[in-house]
Amino acid sequence: MLGTIIGNRLSTNEAGPWRKALAPLQEYDEQERADSGKHNQTIPANPWPIAATLFPYSGKITYGKEELLLWELKLLGESADHGLFLEVLLPAMEEAGYTADPRWKKKHRLWGNFEVHNIFVARGKHWEPLVREGKLDLRYRPTPAQWQEGLTFAAPASRIFDTLTWLTPFAHDERVMNGRVKKRNVLIVPNAQNILESLLWRVAKLLPGRFNTPAQALASMNADQLAAWQAAETEAVSLIVRHHELQPPRRYDLGEMIGTQKFSAALPPTLLRYLELAAILHVGKFAHYGCGTFGVR
Repeated sequence: MLGTIIGNRLSTNEAGPWRKALAPLQEYDEQERADSGKHNQTIPANPWPIAATLFPYSGKITYGKEELLLWELKLLGESADHGLFLEVLLPAMEEAGYTADPRWKKKHRLWGNFEVHNIFVARGKHWEPLVREGKLDLRYRPTPAQWQEGLTFAAPASRIFDTLTWLTPFAHDERVMNGRVKKRNVLIVPNAQNILESLLWRVAKLLPGRFNTPAQALASMNADQLAAWQAAETEAVSLIVRHHELQPPRRYDLGEMIGTQKFSAALPPTLLRYLELAAILHVGKFAHYGCGTFGVR
């Protein structure tokens, strides 16, 4: 719905890519309404023509009047632009809060029934205010790289990490299944190699240009970065999932599984660096909708 509002607000030329990208999602929504959810259409993994992730914080499904609903919007790659957010995304978010369009505004729906209260921008592990109680700070100018300030991507030497908990559902990307065939109602637990491969595909999609591959992502690394990546790949091979408590997500959530998985040994420091990056960027299918992020302990 937010993407539709964005497309409607843009000029004809600017709206073209949005309408093209959104068309499969609109077709999916229309068929779902017509068939009461009983259809064979596949929901598109990336319905926006920009690199973004919409990450709602897990919690309650139902909210009452004056309750706060928290979510993150991650703009990635060339889309990490403050002007894009101020001029395109924020006005659309505000319109979504008061829209009277009957397609969206319903009594018990979010759309048309909220207002933008606060917006914070990440700087390392801290959040800095851009909007407070509906008032925009026009002096604040976040940069595309400030999110990583102070992040060392290094685990404390005194701690052992061997457990990964999916905070949002994970879905395998068919490109990293290594020939394995997904069977209906059978969970294929992602191993450390799968997560690294999914991260590499994710990074490739964020490079300038279109249709980039993992090979191009590797080619963009310098010698030291490539050596570190290869070391992490070697470490991942020796790790197996010893135990898991994974299950299908809630009925209306995307993804294949959510829960906890425990590895056969402690996650090595080099591998942990890339897992932290994977958790920030989200990996696997449906990353646009917030799927594919996790924590380790």
